[in-house]
Amino acid sequence: MPLTITPIDPERADFAARATGLDIAKGVSADIAADIEAAMDRYAVLVFPGQNINDEQQYAFSTHFGPMETATGDIAQRGDRRLSMDINDISNLDKNGEVLARDDRRRLFGLGNMLWHSDSSFKPTPAKYSLLSARFVPAEGGNTEFADMRAAWDALDPAIQQECMGLVAEHSQLYSRGMLGFDDFTDEQRKMWEPVPQRLMRRHPGSGRLSLFLASHAGAIRGWPIPEARMFLRDLTEHATQRQFVYAHRWRQHDLVMWDNRAVMHRARRYDHTKRRDLHRTTVADSAPTLEQPI
Repeated sequence: MPLTITPIDPERADFAARATGLDIAKGVSADIAADIEAAMDRYAVLVFPGQNINDEQQYAFSTHFGPMETATGDIAQRGDRRLSMDINDISNLDKNGEVLARDDRRRLFGLGNMLWHSDSSFKPTPAKYSLLSARFVPAEGGNTEFADMRAAWDALDPAIQQECMGLVAEHSQLYSRGMLGFDDFTDEQRKMWEPVPQRLMRRHPGSGRLSLFLASHAGAIRGWPIPEARMFLRDLTEHATQRQFVYAHRWRQHDLVMWDNRAVMHRARRYDHTKRRDLHRTTVADSAPTLEQPI
């Protein structure tokens, strides 16, 4: 069965699609990978249902799309990790597979995933693609929502678009977790997550479309007073996450969802924290820091 791409919502034919006809566990050809990348340029989010894959198979599939990131965005110590440094552990489990306690430091840090964000925008070179595989999901809750930053840009008032052009925001996990009152960082982590600059407006290299580049990690705009910058960023985020720009994915076991961090923001939704939830993410790095990419 050939690769088939179908928009999830026919009313939004250029955002979020279902990709069927592949068994990713068996690997894909370079030609199929190129077709997937072309579909990503159009839809920004692809859902591959029924992909019963392991970490090695997920990683091998991900390498078709660019250089891979290592999992350096969480606070788990190496001795506490369940997974290799190639895989981001998007779960509520400890290394023994037990559900984390409600007040566990790792769980509280992970609550930041429920804020709107773009993966790795706190790194000098942010993420290109994220690929999230559902190994086990609770019966209710825990959806992931995706907001189309291209459509949000298109709908902005032209005067606001003009104001955004050329602005540089500063991103750090110290900002995003601080929004939740989490400040339990080591000196090493504070050094590792010092703010990095990112353009506020980007041009997608594949589609040519302009988009906002927002995240809860953004806590400053260069040259602006902090209160004014945070108010402006909050206003833009409220605009960009209106329901008409959002696709909400309800997870099923063995779904693989792939999204383009250059074109969307996303967030996790609440679920019963006593229930097991286990998702594994591989992350493809972008080509260069945003300030080095052409507009």
